[in-house]
Amino acid sequence: MRCISVYTDNFEQFSDVFEQVIDLKLGENDEREVEGLVVSDSGEVPEHYLERMSVKPEVVVMKDKTRGITILQHGKVFEILLPTETADVVS
Repeated sequence: MRCISVYTDNFEQFSDVFEQVIDLKLGENDEREVEGLVVSDSGEVPEHYLERMSVKPEVVVMKDKTRGITILQHGKVFEILLPTETADVVS
């Protein structure tokens, strides 16, 4: 899975830029600013990362089942986890 981090704790701001972030062509460890928010490609994460994070009580897990995207929200960051197949298409 490919991980894209969006640094904000504001869900409304995150929602406003979500589609733009998904469409960005970021290289690994690339960082950009989208509508005032820092967005970075954190590279590949192992499958067990999602399992480990989703059991933590401070982590909110959201899913876009139609695209196979999982979003983790914790602290002041949203992490968008894209399946490798989707990541190949957008990168």
